[in-house]
Amino acid sequence: MISASPLLTIATRPSQLARWQADFVAEALSAHHSNLDVRIKVITTRGDKTLDQPLPEIGGKGIFTQELEAELLGGGVDLAVHSLKDLPVDDPPGLCLGAILQREDPRDVLISRSGASLADLAAGSVVGTSSPRREAQVRALRPDLQIMPIRGNVETRIRKVTDGEYDAAVMAAAGVIRLGLEQHVREYFSLDQILPAPGQGALAVQVRCEDKRVLTLLDPIESESIRHPVQAERFFLAGLGGGCSAPVGAFAEVHDGAIHLTGFVGSLEGTQVIRVHAEGEDPEELGMRLANQALGQGAHELIADA
Repeated sequence: MISASPLLTIATRPSQLARWQADFVAEALSAHHSNLDVRIKVITTRGDKTLDQPLPEIGGKGIFTQELEAELLGGGVDLAVHSLKDLPVDDPPGLCLGAILQREDPRDVLISRSGASLADLAAGSVVGTSSPRREAQVRALRPDLQIMPIRGNVETRIRKVTDGEYDAAVMAAAGVIRLGLEQHVREYFSLDQILPAPGQGALAVQVRCEDKRVLTLLDPIESESIRHPVQAERFFLAGLGGGCSAPVGAFAEVHDGAIHLTGFVGSLEGTQVIRVHAEGEDPEELGMRLANQALGQGAHELIADA
């Protein structure tokens, strides 16, 4: 009698990008565990259903993750795949990050209907973003533009620009690249222009902390070289007490064994900008130290105002 292959069920959201991410993790697991039967379960979140309101108005933290987490805690799935930037910095009781992997280009990009760069857009042009972080940094660069909320998946937001609803939109490079839509990109913003969200571009695999079977299966696909920098970024956000509704950015990379972390906090109007930098070896210590540095320069007031 032939025994059945062990089953592993992955939860993901319904967008094409979310499915790409889940498939990537499934393929990575299958490459290391040839006898594993990996299946995908699609779950629609509140963020997927409510598309007529800006994200900060419908609740920032967990808007794209809560339903997946509930299914995971209830035992309906074995793991959930997220864009790391969508995950709140505080894990729900019983859940943890079993693996962090595959960080795509962390930068933001400009999709422009006319082909103009941000610097070349006409005064008063309408630029779409539902991210306070992007809004604050775009306003700091071009205070004469109109920033308007834009919702929908990557393809929808690109279509809203090409159809003329917006003159341009700012979004994460990672999603555009993963879906093979780079031809729509007019400009990749440097990290000096726009600092990304903590964890932007990285994939996160969320599991039940006590599920040793799944944690063992995830060991071969975990990337410590990615985990340590993005942990520093997330500890910076945690130290500020902010969520995705706050105008906070962070990016870290490793050079010569040290983590180099840069953080950003700004006003939504783009008129006040705090940019800090520090180096260290421990992600938590570094992130918290840099957060305290930003708080000492008035970051708390900017976050509270936002």
